[in-house]
Amino acid sequence: MEKTPPLMVTKANGVKVPFEPEKLLNSLAKAGALPDTAQKILEKISEDMPSGVSTRRIYRHAFNELRKHSRPLAAKYKLKRAVMELGPSGYPFEHFIGELLKRHGYQVTVGVQVEGKCISHEVDVLGDKGAHRIAVECKFGATNNKRLDVKISLYIRSRVQDLVDRWKAEPGGEDRTYQGWIVTNGTFSTDAAEYGVCAGLKLMGWNFPRQGNLKDFIEQTGLYPITTLITLTKAEKKELLKQDVVLVKHLQEKPELLEQMNLSNTRMRKAMEEVEVLCFGL
Repeated sequence: MEKTPPLMVTKANGVKVPFEPEKLLNSLAKAGALPDTAQKILEKISEDMPSGVSTRRIYRHAFNELRKHSRPLAAKYKLKRAVMELGPSGYPFEHFIGELLKRHGYQVTVGVQVEGKCISHEVDVLGDKGAHRIAVECKFGATNNKRLDVKISLYIRSRVQDLVDRWKAEPGGEDRTYQGWIVTNGTFSTDAAEYGVCAGLKLMGWNFPRQGNLKDFIEQTGLYPITTLITLTKAEKKELLKQDVVLVKHLQEKPELLEQMNLSNTRMRKAMEEVEVLCFGL
């Protein structure tokens, strides 16, 4: 009896790989879907999934099915795309990373000019926690193709060293510790990752490192970007971003921001339901 060939799916880079149902079930479970719900969504998708289907199409199908069960859980499921929607500029992304660092106990300044030993540098996020200081370079990508090569790691390493040389020369500077970070919602090339880690930088990509990556960083803090909400339109979310409203939590703290948008009672209720689930994990 011939063995049935595995169903193949096409990744974003064009490579075809066997479909792994467990990965889809795990992603749905992480969004909060119950096992029975996740299994039903998997079965629904598998019914009409042609061989070679793109992973992007599978994601859209799963998202639409999950939304039928729960809009707030669907909002959690779209987290990666929500981060990409913080663009097109990297400015909201920098503020988003700043908010995540605040939750981790850092005193944060976003978009600051800092004098180094040789020249002045624009630092995306400067963070201080006790005697430890970090200089964070944020690299935002509005597509899945954002990939940082080794030149970025080399460049950031040299900038951070110039800053550290200045800081250590200041009174008490030798008693503090310093580190440069590179945070991206994309990926790192092998060389970029190897050099960055070897040079003492902290690298954080969407799935890098395996533990303590950007996705983990967001989920551990419970701070979701405003773009996660699916009740609001893109135009409405963009308007909030213009007002430096980058977190769902900001709407939980100031619901009047939604009231000012002239939403219908139904949309207001659905939006606040999403906000409550994302903020409190209900």
